[in-house]
Amino acid sequence: MHISISNDAANWYKREMLLNEGDQIRFFVQYGGCSTVQKGLSLGIRKDLPQHMAASTQAEGLTFFVEADDEWYFDGHNLSITYTQGEEEPTFHYEK
Repeated sequence: MHISISNDAANWYKREMLLNEGDQIRFFVQYGGCSTVQKGLSLGIRKDLPQHMAASTQAEGLTFFVEADDEWYFDGHNLSITYTQGEEEPTFHYEK
């Protein structure tokens, strides 16, 4: 599994979550929402410390990661996160 995040998306998270350089952000599985890879589930996000990372990337001084126990959610897909100016939030793209 591979994670990529655009600088615009990383900066959006930095602003919205009041993050500082060096902070670590976890994508985790949560019930509810909608996703193109798992019905009835979606990705949540929170500031956290990694224990057993399955994948990570860095952008704008932040580390974004997925823990090994959440890797199943991606069903062999990579995660790409983008942000377009004027949108309400970043967009998740799941790519094989």
